[in-house]
Amino acid sequence: MQYRVQGIVIRTTDYGEGNKIVTLFTREYGKMGVVARGVKKVKSRYGSTVQLFTFGDYSFFKSGGLGTLNHAEIIEAFHKIREDLHKAAHASYLAELTDRMMGDQEGEPFLFDQMKASLQAIQEDKDLQIIGHLYEMKMLMHAGYQPELEQCVVCGQAAEPAVFSIGLGGMMCERCRLRDPQAFPLTPGVYKLLRLFVRMDVRRLGQIDVKPQTKTLLKEMMRAYFDQHVGLRLKSRDFLDQMDKYGV
Repeated sequence: MQYRVQGIVIRTTDYGEGNKIVTLFTREYGKMGVVARGVKKVKSRYGSTVQLFTFGDYSFFKSGGLGTLNHAEIIEAFHKIREDLHKAAHASYLAELTDRMMGDQEGEPFLFDQMKASLQAIQEDKDLQIIGHLYEMKMLMHAGYQPELEQCVVCGQAAEPAVFSIGLGGMMCERCRLRDPQAFPLTPGVYKLLRLFVRMDVRRLGQIDVKPQTKTLLKEMMRAYFDQHVGLRLKSRDFLDQMDKYGV
């Protein structure tokens, strides 16, 4: 069957001497793998079209497992991302997160739009951490792990939030907070951002100014929540942690 799709390159793997296996995140069909033959050769006309993060039009024939690429055109190359270490590292995290959490040919048009908008936001110099958390929340919601932020996870009352329980999966009120001694304190700033991440479309993200202490607490909470409920070990996240550790 012949496919013609718009897709984002989220992973590439060398295959033989001159070929690559390219994983595309497509709007209509979700994640799809295609073989791009000869793209490692200097004169290949498709070499630039299968670089990581590239958004383009792709045509390929697929009858069983992997498809075979027979045409590709770049729509947006996202050069600024690949030319900047910090941008590339954060974009790689989003790409790996998508690759690991999405099943093959699991069409999710909304998530595709969020991924493309996240890359655009990274290219436009918007806050890298906030972009990452926004996309993380969309993936959590897709996987069925959306945290409870509207009512206490213990008593069910829509009371003023006091803490956030990683293990119980959401906010707790003052009366119930002792049910989880390890719960994170839920400051107004962090609570507002968590609810924003659930409701906001990445395509509407503007410039945002968040206090450093709020971002630190938010990062700790999101990391702990992902580790508890999703449990994926991602090389790209380890690399981001190394960059933070050594102040790169």
